[in-house]
Amino acid sequence: MSAGEPVADLRDITRVYRMGGHEVRALDGFSFTFKKGEYWSIMGSSGSGKSTLLNLLGCIDRATSGSYRVRGQGIEDLDDDQLSELRSREIGFVFQSYNLIPQLDVLENILVPLFYQDDPPADGEERARMLADRVGLGSRLTHKPMELSGGQQQRVAIARALVNDPAIVLADEATGNLDSKTALEILALFDELHAEGKTILLVTHEPKVGDRAERTLRLRDGRIDEVSENRIGLASGGGAP
Repeated sequence: MSAGEPVADLRDITRVYRMGGHEVRALDGFSFTFKKGEYWSIMGSSGSGKSTLLNLLGCIDRATSGSYRVRGQGIEDLDDDQLSELRSREIGFVFQSYNLIPQLDVLENILVPLFYQDDPPADGEERARMLADRVGLGSRLTHKPMELSGGQQQRVAIARALVNDPAIVLADEATGNLDSKTALEILALFDELHAEGKTILLVTHEPKVGDRAERTLRLRDGRIDEVSENRIGLASGGGAP
């Protein structure tokens, strides 16, 4: 897939939740296309639809109506096993709470997405070791999550998100639990990944974090409120146009 081609294409997406006798439209006719090599921050107030959008993009949730295609593949007719396979191959997740498995060591945690693939790559462990080196944890492969700092755990999560060479990396408040120095280090790592052509969508409520991306998509009441370019992100010079 060449730079600028659609990675995630959403058309007229609506997601309705029923709470008691009421309907809540978390997304309301949302249409947008994210392309290869782009770096977006997704922002908006609480209840604007950020988390719902991320869950739909990550195939964790399904839309009530509308269509979603990942690298050209529609997901509407996929069963749960097929969705799990799609997630394991095409999507990388980085969460605020890291979501590492405490019983597994660093290397095993990085390998987790490959466990869900029907035909995992033969070089999976070699790839995981290289990524551990990349995020500065090559000497801590046998350590469990509780033996690591918050910043180190997030680095493991980033390596895990990359081990399947995903079409898109989804980061949900990825720096929210980190001190300012460590947060900057994690954001610098995202900058490097973007410069290498990775497609990154970063959900955040912090303007200074959002400004690191090339562009910002702002939501309000489940709809697009504003799309803007960020001088800071553009000035970094990374990624595909």
